Formats: sequence, C-alpha cells, structure tokens
Amino acid sequence: MTPLSTVGGVPLNSPFPRSVALIGIDGSGKTTQAHRLAETLAAEGVRAVYRRNAGGRHFVGRIAAWFGRPDAEALVGRRAMLVIESVLRWGALVRTLLRRAVTGETAVMDRYAYCQYASMRSHRAKPVAERRARLAYRLFPAPDVTLLLAVSPVVAQARIDARGYDHEELDYLERADAAYRSLPEFGSFVVIDANGTPDEVAAALRAALPAWEPSLIPHPRASALLAGSRSTVLAFGSLLAGVAVLGYQLLESF
Repeated sequence: MTPLSTVGGVPLNSPFPRSVALIGIDGSGKTTQAHRLAETLAAEGVRAVYRRNAGGRHFVGRIAAWFGRPDAEALVGRRAMLVIESVLRWGALVRTLLRRAVTGETAVMDRYAYCQYASMRSHRAKPVAERRARLAYRLFPAPDVTLLLAVSPVVAQARIDARGYDHEELDYLERADAAYRSLPEFGSFVVIDANGTPDEVAAALRAALPAWEPSLIPHPRASALLAGSRSTVLAFGSLLAGVAVLGYQLLESF
C-alpha cells in the first residue's frame, strides 16, 4: 500500500511535481487524459502545460497510406521504424525538458522514454536495440510521477477502432500491455485503472497527485535559473551521446 505520508509516491511535504508522465498502450487514453490533467492543474493555479513526446509512428503511418501501404512498418521496415521512433521521441524529450527548465512549468507529458522501451519489446526488437536506446535516453531524469494508464487490450482496441483512423491487432495490444509490466521501472509507476469513463479516469489521475498549495511551488525565477544551468549541461551531453548511439543504431537497421 502507498504510505499515508505520500500521494502517488510523492511525499506530502515535497515540492509539487514538476514533471508528470502519462504512459500506457495505444487506446489507453494518454493524449486525452494528459490534456485534461494539464487543464485541471492550470485551473487550480499550477503552471501546468501539456507536452507531447510522440515517436511519429502514426505520422509515418499516414505517409504509408499515401503510398498504398498498410502501416509504417510496411513502408520503412520494422527495425528502421523503431529507430525513427527512438530518434523522434528523444528529440521531443529534449524540447520538453528544456522548455520546463526555462519556464519553471509543471510539464504534463504525453508519453516518456518508457514508452519507447515498451514499444521495442512489443515489436520484438532485439535486446541490444533496447540497451542502445536506454544508453541514449539515460541522461533524461525520471519524471517526478509516472502514471501508467492500465486498460484491457479489448477495451483499448475498441477505442482505437472508434476513432476511425487506424487499427491495432489484439495480440499486439496484449504484447504491449505485457511489455509495460515487464519493464524494470514498473514498480515505480502509479497504476491507474483506465477502463472507466473519461471523467472517472480523469478523477483518478488527479487524485494520484498531491493537492496543490502555493507553498509547494519553488519560486519560478530561482527554480528556472537553477534548472536552466543543469539543463544546458543535460542538453549538450545528451545531444552528443544520443546522436552517436541512435545514429549507430540507424546505420545498423539497414
């Protein structure tokens, strides 16, 4: 059980989380709920902003459709798509974390690095590919709170079909669900039942975070200046490491 002195694994007397990541399989409601959570926190007075850390799989899938291919992997190949996804998500994370450092905002993130590791496992990538991805992503700090939207693969598939622009096979969604639960970081996730209505899930997500009090927010200018210097080092260090590792993986994918 979560200790009474914590909410969502966050000590009650600690600063309000400055990075909250929503992760989960396709159809779990990550994007919808990340938008809603950011809006709810902003209405309470938190400097919360929605940030998307997508890997581009849906975008490449739309390009594939233009060429008459069924999906992204049919267009570029499974290994190449995983590398493209890794590179695009890595770049999105750099952008998100730099913005958070400069503005002092609380970033409500739609996806995080864990999504990439789970994607690799569910697409049956070789273990060495995940190790390289982890090497490229290792300089990114863990979110203050990671919320895993746990949903039945059957429910997720129905939601995907209802949105009308793509489709996922049930066996893939089952593999994706198992992949998230197999990650070594799984024990640090706050698992949220995402099978309910959007309102029910939104309420559960908000309840997983501490109540906001102005005293829990560091002074924006001091916080931003301190984080900014650290993020500059992070950006340049991760740029060199990430480009090297992901570039090597890209070359090996062809």
